[in-house]
Amino acid sequence: MKRISFSLLAVAAILAVTALGAFLAVRKPVAKRPPNIVLIFMDDLGYGDLNAYGAYGYNTPNLDRLAMEGMRFTHFYAAQAVCSASRAALMTGCYPNRVGISGALMPWAKTGLHTEETTIAELLKQKKYATGIFGKWHLGHQREFLPLQHGFDEYFGLPYSNDMWPVYYDGTAYNPAQHPNRGQYPVLPLIDGNNKVEEIKTLEDQALLTARYTERAVQFISKNRNQPFFLYLPHSMPHVPIAASKRFRGKSAVGLYGDVMEEIDWSVGEVLNALKKNKLDENTLVIFTSDNGPWLNFGNHAGSSGGLRQGKGSSWEGGQRVPCIVRWPGVVPGGAVCHKMAATIDIYTTLAAITGATLPDNRKIDGVNILPLLTGDLAATPRTHFFYYYNRNDLEAVRKDRWKLMLPHKGRTYMQLPGNDGFPGPTPNDTVLFALYDLRRDPAETYDVKDQHPEIVKQMLELAETARQDLGDALTRREGANVCKAGSVEMSSQ
Repeated sequence: MKRISFSLLAVAAILAVTALGAFLAVRKPVAKRPPNIVLIFMDDLGYGDLNAYGAYGYNTPNLDRLAMEGMRFTHFYAAQAVCSASRAALMTGCYPNRVGISGALMPWAKTGLHTEETTIAELLKQKKYATGIFGKWHLGHQREFLPLQHGFDEYFGLPYSNDMWPVYYDGTAYNPAQHPNRGQYPVLPLIDGNNKVEEIKTLEDQALLTARYTERAVQFISKNRNQPFFLYLPHSMPHVPIAASKRFRGKSAVGLYGDVMEEIDWSVGEVLNALKKNKLDENTLVIFTSDNGPWLNFGNHAGSSGGLRQGKGSSWEGGQRVPCIVRWPGVVPGGAVCHKMAATIDIYTTLAAITGATLPDNRKIDGVNILPLLTGDLAATPRTHFFYYYNRNDLEAVRKDRWKLMLPHKGRTYMQLPGNDGFPGPTPNDTVLFALYDLRRDPAETYDVKDQHPEIVKQMLELAETARQDLGDALTRREGANVCKAGSVEMSSQ
C-alpha cells in the first residue's frame, strides 16, 4: 500500500509540474509599469542654495537624502534666466525664443504658450499618465493658456509670479501716494482648475503657499497610486516676496530666507514620504531643479549663486547654471555626481525616451536625451553646446564643452550693495565685452583668454552663427528660420 501510495503521489506531482510548466510557457510576460515622474521646480533658487552645493546656515536633510540616493549635476542650465521663458522651455523642450515666449509675462499680457505646443503633460498623456500641477504656472493667465488646456488633469496655484500684486515690498497694501508703480497690478489670484477660488492679499497668505501646494501634491500621489502619473510641483518661492509658515519661522540661523528653504526641504520630504507610503518610491523618477539663478539685489531675501558670476536676468553662469538632483532607484546610481553639461530643455526629450512617448513633429526640439548620463555612463556626452539667450531674442553667449564665449551686449549687474529685508537694491545696466572663458579653470568668469585661444573663438563664432540662422538674434537684427509665435488673445474677450 505504501508503495502504491507513493507512486500515485509521484504521478500527481509530475502532472502538477507539467501543468505549471505549460501555464508558464503560454502566459504572457507582465509589462512593467512605466515610472511615475515627479518634477519639483523652484523659483529663483541659486546654484549655491542647497547644502549639497555648499549652502549653510539652514538644514535641508530631505534634499541631502535626495542627493545621496540620486545624482547631482554640476553643469546644469536653465534655458533662460527669467520666469516665463524658462518655464516655456521646460514644458516644450525648446529654447523659449523658438516658441515665442520671452521674459516674464505680466498680469496684463495678451500672450501665452500656444495651444499647438506639446507640453510634457501632453507628451505623457500618450502613455496614459495622470497629470497634475500644483504651484506657479506663468505661461499665460487667460483660460485658454492655463494648464488644463495644456495637458494637465489638475491645477492649483498662481498663474504668475507672487510679486505681481498691489502690495509694497514691506507687505503693506498699495498706497497710490507712496508707491504708484504697484497700482497697475490686480489682486493676486489663486486658481483651482480654471477658476479663481481665492485672492492672495497678504504676506500671511503667501506664507501658506508652500504647504498648500505640498498638500495637494501628496493628495495627487495617493489618488493616482494605481496608474503612472506626472506630478509637476513648481513652487512660488524662494522668489520674493518670501514668506514661511509659523512652524518654520525663526528655525534657521540665517533669517527668513533660511526658514523658507527649510520649509521647501520639508515639502520635498512630504513628497518622498507619500511615494514610500504608497509603495511607489522604487519606481518613481524625481527631478529637483530651478528656473534660474538668484535675484541677488534683494540681499538677505535672495539666495546664492555659489561663487558663480551674477544672478537672475544675466547670461553669466550665476544667472543660468542651477542645481539639479535626479533620483530613480535602480536606474540612477546613488551618490553620483555628473559634471557633463545638461539643461532643463533636456528633461522633455529624456522623459520621452524613458516612457516611449513620441516627440512632436511640428516643432524642432532642442533638448537631448540625457538618459545615458542618468544611468552613470561617464563616457556619454549628449550635450556639447548651449546658447544663452535673453530679452526678446538676444544671443548673449555660447558654451561649447568647457569654453564660454560672451558676446557684446548690455546686461544688468549686481556689483553693488544689495537691498535688505525684502527691499531691492539697484541693478544698473552694464556693458558686457567680447570675451572667452575657460569654465573648467575659471567658473567665476574672471579673466578673458580669447587672445590665447583664437581657434576656440573661431569655433564658437561658427556656433553663434548657426544659432542666429536657426533662432535669430535681435542684437544683430537677424530673424531665425525656425521660430514660432506665442499664443495671443484680445483682453476684451476675457
